[in-house]
Amino acid sequence: MERNSRSGWQGKGSLEELMRERVRGTIEVMVEQELEEALGAASWERESDRRAGYRHGHRSRTLSTSLGATTIAMPRARIEGPDGTRHEWRSQLIPRYQRRTERVDEAILGVYLSGTNTRRLRGALAPLLRATPLSKDAVSRLVGRLKEDFAAWATRELGELKVRYVFLDGWYPRVRIGRKRVRVPVLVTLGVCGDGRRVILDLRLAGVESERSWLEAVHSLVERKLGCPVLAVIDGNPGLAAALKAQWPGVAIQRCTNHSVPGRAHSKEVRSPLTGKTLEPVSLGQVVAA
Repeated sequence: MERNSRSGWQGKGSLEELMRERVRGTIEVMVEQELEEALGAASWERESDRRAGYRHGHRSRTLSTSLGATTIAMPRARIEGPDGTRHEWRSQLIPRYQRRTERVDEAILGVYLSGTNTRRLRGALAPLLRATPLSKDAVSRLVGRLKEDFAAWATRELGELKVRYVFLDGWYPRVRIGRKRVRVPVLVTLGVCGDGRRVILDLRLAGVESERSWLEAVHSLVERKLGCPVLAVIDGNPGLAAALKAQWPGVAIQRCTNHSVPGRAHSKEVRSPLTGKTLEPVSLGQVVAA
């Protein structure tokens, strides 16, 4: 193996190995510091009034990071609880059964949700996972956790956001249903807050983009404490307009420019209730890109 005369490092791929070694060292230092705080004493302190337990060796642990699988030495210790009983110390930084970092889990979910099965997923992410096992059960647990996170996000309260404008439109991505990939309507609601922030308020699958489905979506926003916005920008769907008027009778409605440019000469002017000025037409794409 030849040595690079400039860098002094040997072998193909030595940069990745060096980076993994640095990552391993950093993780071990952080875990050691976590344990020191739990024990109330450093490893070299034999006696301390604050000591709450004692170390008893290390165990090897493989953790998949964005640079690949890394084997780290996890310290072990016995901690004395408030009631005087001793128990095995557990790291909060790297929980007991964690085998992958969040970024690796996100990569796995991203590939899986794009329609790739577990076997192809392992092949696609082989450089990242290396020898780390990835079973169907592991992927199922990740998807289950994603569903729980999405359910919590989809039911969060919206009142504190102070939303002034909303953009509502139907999006038709391809999704995998069984063994087929088909287009399904996703009802999307974006909001613009009083301070200019843009936030996604709601995403929901619908069997069909209809007045009933949009009424359920808007009703959900109201239940989550979203007040009546100043302006709603829509795609011209009559069912959506009817749903908005049924829930928020006083809301001003404007058609998105992407859908209304051919008939813009016949469109109504919409004036801001705050300034009285004519509002320029805007599109959902402009809001997302901004």
